[in-house]
Amino acid sequence: MNGHIAVVGAGAMGGYLGAYLARSGHNVTLIDPWPDHVAAIRRDGLALEGMSEEENFSVEMRALDISDVPQIAYGPPVDIAFIGVKSYDTGWATRLIAPYLSTDGIVVSLQNCINEPEIAGIVGWGRTLGCIPATIAGDVPAPGRVRRNNRLSGLPNHAYRVGEVHGRITKRAEELAALVSVADSCRVTTNLWGERWSKLCINAMRNALSAATGLAGNDRDSDPRLRRFGIALGGEAVRVGKALGYSLEKVGRHDPEALLLASEGDADAYAEIEAQMIEETSSSLRSAAQRPSMGQDILKGRRTEIDEMNGMIVAEATRLGLSAPANERVVAAVRDVERGGKAGVHQVLG
Repeated sequence: MNGHIAVVGAGAMGGYLGAYLARSGHNVTLIDPWPDHVAAIRRDGLALEGMSEEENFSVEMRALDISDVPQIAYGPPVDIAFIGVKSYDTGWATRLIAPYLSTDGIVVSLQNCINEPEIAGIVGWGRTLGCIPATIAGDVPAPGRVRRNNRLSGLPNHAYRVGEVHGRITKRAEELAALVSVADSCRVTTNLWGERWSKLCINAMRNALSAATGLAGNDRDSDPRLRRFGIALGGEAVRVGKALGYSLEKVGRHDPEALLLASEGDADAYAEIEAQMIEETSSSLRSAAQRPSMGQDILKGRRTEIDEMNGMIVAEATRLGLSAPANERVVAAVRDVERGGKAGVHQVLG
């Protein structure tokens, strides 16, 4: 996997991985719809920031606006295309890069939520893989800058998980994992769908609450009322995932069974989950600037992924004849904020 790599969506996930790949000598093309971001990368390179000194560097990279993508036809085809856009933009982003794939080129979802089916509907299941940024938090504070807001994961936690949609270990999955590991630790998973739903569970606990309240991660988890509501959100998500037949992995740092029990009123499980949430507010684990992507979207006036996160949990619960009242409530709260309502704790708690 030493060919041409394209990253569609040069934000907190795509830009971060793309910069590390380029610094390691790979042929990387960043593609992004934000003209100012593209212009800054072309002029000054892409600057990465992190919680340790070695994470702060700049790298010169090729960056294209989406209108410039046809230029790719005049060079080598794309062997690996990482899709790093918001979930609701998956379709157009995949169609944008698909004509430039090499004969054996693959498309890799480097996103939150479950987007592999939509990608496969465009390029085929045989060319679709998943790469879950399981333990990475970041943002784009300004054009040409990407900031990571939690510490490097390393072993044995593994920041990334790469997997085939059919769950088998393949040579290309192993090579992809080795490639991604230049940015942080990565392993191949035989449980892509369970890993995806597990990441959805932790996003369900965090993203919408920050969007609805306006709080950054540490402030959100320091509020005992919001911790309780977050545990309810996560427990519902676990219950739905189990009903769908997924084999769930850790939900962030939480055991999924403990999270479910905590949401159902088990005092010991609740104490365990709450202690883990409080511990994560430590400055050694994540910075005060850490704000989940949906909270960033609200601040920047962008559409959120509420339908693809908590909304998906509600939809699947309804289809299965289950209920997810906490997730229903937070979906309504975020939609109200998107329409111009005021963010605040009252939006969720009443």
